[in-house]
Amino acid sequence: MRRVTLAAIAMLLAAPAFAHGNHGGLAAQYHNKPTAGAVPATGRQWLPGDHHIHSEFSADYQADPASPQTAPIPLLGKDGRYAIVKNAEMARQFGLRWMVSTDHGGPNHSKLNYEQAWPEVNRARTAVPEMLIFYGMEFDTPAGDHSSLIIPFTGDERDQLRAIEAGFSKREPWPRDPAWDTEGRMIDALKQMRDQKAPPVLIANHPSRSATGPFTWGQYTPAEFRNWNDTAPRVAIGMEGAPGHQASGLKPGGSRGGYRNSPTMGGFDQMTATLGGFWDSMLAEGRRWFITATSDSHANWRDGGNDFWPGEYAKTYVQARPDHGDIIDGLRSGRIFVTTGDLVSEVDVIATSGARTAGIGGTLMARKGRPVTVTIRLRDPAAANAAGNTPSVARVDLILGPITGPAANRSTDRAPGTAVAKRFTAADWQRDGEIITMAWQLPPLSGPAYLRVRGTSTAELEPTADPKGENPWDDLWFYANPIFIVAK
Repeated sequence: MRRVTLAAIAMLLAAPAFAHGNHGGLAAQYHNKPTAGAVPATGRQWLPGDHHIHSEFSADYQADPASPQTAPIPLLGKDGRYAIVKNAEMARQFGLRWMVSTDHGGPNHSKLNYEQAWPEVNRARTAVPEMLIFYGMEFDTPAGDHSSLIIPFTGDERDQLRAIEAGFSKREPWPRDPAWDTEGRMIDALKQMRDQKAPPVLIANHPSRSATGPFTWGQYTPAEFRNWNDTAPRVAIGMEGAPGHQASGLKPGGSRGGYRNSPTMGGFDQMTATLGGFWDSMLAEGRRWFITATSDSHANWRDGGNDFWPGEYAKTYVQARPDHGDIIDGLRSGRIFVTTGDLVSEVDVIATSGARTAGIGGTLMARKGRPVTVTIRLRDPAAANAAGNTPSVARVDLILGPITGPAANRSTDRAPGTAVAKRFTAADWQRDGEIITMAWQLPPLSGPAYLRVRGTSTAELEPTADPKGENPWDDLWFYANPIFIVAK
């Protein structure tokens, strides 16, 4: 564990602002204007959702051994089990306001999506009008694992997804073509997405499920994610912090998330959960690289599967108005916090310097030499979660790190300057019913920095590797996305 004193933080943040290099400065670097982020705003609220949900159109395939050149026949309901309408109904039952239908690809799957899945998405929109449903897919990522591809809600969504899937999803051609499974092809895909009239959002799924150990990366690597984010920073916006398949931990010997060789930590991927690890290394560059949490629902645990229903265990909250466009904007802008087990239902992190404020996903333009006050407000719901439990927040951590500029080594997965600046327990906060509030003052900053907040129901100071067969309901965490601070 790294914990630092006020004096040490002041020294830590005394690094000079980095020079403009290949990526430019903090604000210009990723073509984002500094925004206020998730601050209380008229018409915006915390809307829970899930961007990784499979339906019957995530097919298995049956090849014809007598005709190997013929594309295999898709077998519906074999991988993903449920109708899209059923997924939407269950998402509503477990409190979600938005969802994305994301079926696996496969040989000629773009035709299946276009002709069969898209009409079912529209049928679900009519059947469950309370649910804001996005059309998308779990993209078979060239030179990688899978990614949630979220298509903006426009009149062109059907054609837009077909063009991307038919042109770049690595499992689309038959016979398989190795030329479709290269990073160069993924970069070409991102360029096309970036230049579309309504660019989609792409989020890397279960990023280190294929890792063979701590910091021993598999199909996804730090350099790969940096290349994505450089190419299309408003498309490739982040990764699953907490993967789905968490109900596998309910089975004897089951691994949460299906992570066998490199276990999850408190239910979160090691790329997110490791303090000063990969996620912090991205934030230390000033990158807008955000995290989410999903169900990856294929088959519910009650039906013998490894999954919770959408919203049953994990939720991704986006601060947005209840419309498709503002939810997409919230994802792109990082107005996001995630939670498991309904540990919290609201998280507001507000950084203030003088009259200026910024919230989650935002940038605070602070004056050098002036203190920054961080106020954290949580809603710790009194109602029971889907397991019938009423977990409580046991601790909240304020994490702080300097922004040191573009990494010289694009494979880096460490941010040695990142540390827990303050640990809050019940003795440090005020409670008013379900609302918990706490505050802390940073020392005056002389250089750019970022802060983020996490919390847990456990006594673990740092999330530890999840043992096989761990009950996921006993190990709950929430994470808020960062606030960036520029001292001028």
